[in-house]
Amino acid sequence: MKKRKHETLFLGIFQIILHTLLFRRRKRPIHRFLTLASALFGAILFFILFFSPPIHQHHLINPISFINGTGFHMNLQQQHVFRVPMGGGSLSGDVWISKQSKFYHGCSDSSNNFPTAEVNTHPNRYLMIATSGGLNQQRTGIVDAVVAAHILNAILVVPKLDQKSYWKDSSNFSEIFDVDWFISRISKDIKIIRDLPRIGDKIITPYTTRVPRKCNAKCYQTRILPILKKKHAVQLTKFDYRLSNRLTTDMQKLRCRVNYHALKFTDPITEMGRKLVERIRMKSKHFVALHLRFEPDMLAFSGCYYGGGDKERKELGKIRKRWKTLHARNPDKERRNGKCPLTPEEIGLMLRALGFGNDVHIYVASGEIYGGEETLAPLKALFPNFYSKDTIASKEELAPFSSFSSRMAALDFMVCDESDVFVSNNNGNMARMLAGRRRYFDHKPTIRPNTKKLNNLLLRRNNMTWEEFASQIRTSQIGFMGEPMEVKPGRGEFHENPTACICADSEMDTGAATISARRDMGEVTDGQVGEEEQEWSDTEYTENELEIQ
Repeated sequence: MKKRKHETLFLGIFQIILHTLLFRRRKRPIHRFLTLASALFGAILFFILFFSPPIHQHHLINPISFINGTGFHMNLQQQHVFRVPMGGGSLSGDVWISKQSKFYHGCSDSSNNFPTAEVNTHPNRYLMIATSGGLNQQRTGIVDAVVAAHILNAILVVPKLDQKSYWKDSSNFSEIFDVDWFISRISKDIKIIRDLPRIGDKIITPYTTRVPRKCNAKCYQTRILPILKKKHAVQLTKFDYRLSNRLTTDMQKLRCRVNYHALKFTDPITEMGRKLVERIRMKSKHFVALHLRFEPDMLAFSGCYYGGGDKERKELGKIRKRWKTLHARNPDKERRNGKCPLTPEEIGLMLRALGFGNDVHIYVASGEIYGGEETLAPLKALFPNFYSKDTIASKEELAPFSSFSSRMAALDFMVCDESDVFVSNNNGNMARMLAGRRRYFDHKPTIRPNTKKLNNLLLRRNNMTWEEFASQIRTSQIGFMGEPMEVKPGRGEFHENPTACICADSEMDTGAATISARRDMGEVTDGQVGEEEQEWSDTEYTENELEIQ
């Protein structure tokens, strides 16, 4: 394109010079002088333009400039088209409210027919599990281990946390979770002990094995129970997503009692998490928490491309080699299918279109951002009230946590859970866990970008007005705003959509509320994770992804 412009300019100058030479005799001296001067000036301008180096821009950044203090542009060449407003518009009053939340509440009490630990537990039958992945993937394993122990009529030994995978966090269970609370809170459902006991003078050596993913009750009873009866102790390794979504209602409610009531962070984590929330609340009544998930490892694993040329391909390709079995992916196809995280700028534009003005306070839960401050600049320009752990806590305060990825993740988890609106930029384990928790506790707004629809819209944004863009964003996000009944019961991972633990208020018309919720927000069926599907490829999610070379 640049070459064509230079060629056009060159031809224009050549024509001027030729015209001067051919017709100089017909003109008076003053005219000949002006014509020659114009031709000479054009020739100098041509050489300056042709030989000057091109101006480079970061591939993730569009230039931003403020206009008359009322808005700013993302494309200087189209200032008359795409003007981003500073404020949130007429929708700004509704962004903090979940319309149908008042009709629903979390419910996880067991039925009268559910056997207690005293009746259900067999002596000399011990189940151990070794979790896998980061904090939230390990949390799924802990929750499911309690249910597996109940299925096997076994005593559960306090789970072992993963200390060898990508995150290399040496923390044990009692350094992340309140172990005494965990044991006592579900003592009516199963018996939990800290360590394997001796049988007589012998130390029990557990039999180590693994169950398939999505193993249901019959699967455990067929594969594990015979071994447990013979060996007395079994350890299940890489225990993440090893339990089916299809369980009885009582078993699903047991999952909720563990996840939402028995798993509590230790006092140091809880106290620091509360401090972070309090400091944000001192600045603003409401705030948004954004799980940005734009770290190099996430981008490398996704197989997506963000326009950074050979430098990006080499950097992310090197990280990608850490995973043993990871097939090559077509970046364009991944983006069309909605599997690429949005850039910080794209997230910011989506939020502005949804009604969040530049006065909104945002907490970003994230590790190292690919591209650093340059990548974050457009998001910060849109939302200057921008916080992270590092900006609202001192190094001294974070010192007990900063060397441990799971403890730092726990702090982010607490702030995101307490936020008025939570926004996830992928559908990984933290996003799923928080989405389910926020549904259970009062249906606080939880926004997931509908990346499959937003991709094309974001690419075309400079060809439309802001009003058209914002309207299409809001339409695309119907069904992805965290409202009740957005997702059909049974769709998605149970930890994300715990429908068995969500009850409608007795005084309201359940049918009417359901119809109203689905009419207002849209019922989502596509893009959700099915029983055997793994829709998003998070680095915490599947077994192969964690077998680091």
